[in-house]
Amino acid sequence: MTGFMKGLWVIATYTFREGMRKKTLIGFLILSILVIFGSNVMSAFVTESGIAAGDTSSDMDARLVKDICVTAISIFGVLITIFISASVVPTEVENKTIYTILSKPIRRFQYLLGKFVGVQLIVLLNLFLMGGLFFFALYFKQKIVPTLLLWSVLLTYFEFLIISAFTFAVSCASSSAVVPTIAGLFIYITGNLTVYLKDAADRASQYDAVWVGNIAKGLFNVLPNLQRFSLKSQILNMEPNDPPVDLMLPNLVLYGLLYAVTGFIMAYWVFRRKEL
Repeated sequence: MTGFMKGLWVIATYTFREGMRKKTLIGFLILSILVIFGSNVMSAFVTESGIAAGDTSSDMDARLVKDICVTAISIFGVLITIFISASVVPTEVENKTIYTILSKPIRRFQYLLGKFVGVQLIVLLNLFLMGGLFFFALYFKQKIVPTLLLWSVLLTYFEFLIISAFTFAVSCASSSAVVPTIAGLFIYITGNLTVYLKDAADRASQYDAVWVGNIAKGLFNVLPNLQRFSLKSQILNMEPNDPPVDLMLPNLVLYGLLYAVTGFIMAYWVFRRKEL
């Protein structure tokens, strides 16, 4: 067991180091930091119409900073997650590094789990950097410790974990990072639109389109609903130190872990049958 964990950790740290050296990933991270940092500058250009609507200048400034930062973390965070999840295995297959690794006393499950853990370390570090910068930007703007943001960052990670797991699964069946990247974007978009399937099922029942409603309801119950992890509306409309509303954290964590484990099992099932 000790040898298994040691080998897994070596693969994970190697994946982490190699991933952090990728120029594309560094570019995404720098862009996100610049956007978050620049949100304080952009907030100086508050529109007169917003102030006339009843908001004070400081309220408009804070709201703009929140909106920009939450959007930046969501967009750049998911791009980083998809890019790194889609590329770690295909890159080593293309460079034939994987043959050297698997020729050693390392099992495929150990290798794949180490790769996945390494990907999560990269995602966590980037999310920590972006979330930390947003934390200080909001604190210096309102002089209030934004504890609500910490809950949002935590839930955002589990959203990224689901996307990462299924993108990783697709990458294990691909010889390049292009298809998994497209699949990752599709998973992200679909996961954010899943909530509308319930409305589609309800409307279908009203028009006696039973089979359409059953399909929509089935997809709603099977596909991950990434909107469950979003606290954007609460961050924008509530005070930074307010407790989150209607948040069942244990259920959401279990929900995210369940889909992540499912995605990894799919990845291993594909990778085990891959000819290497």
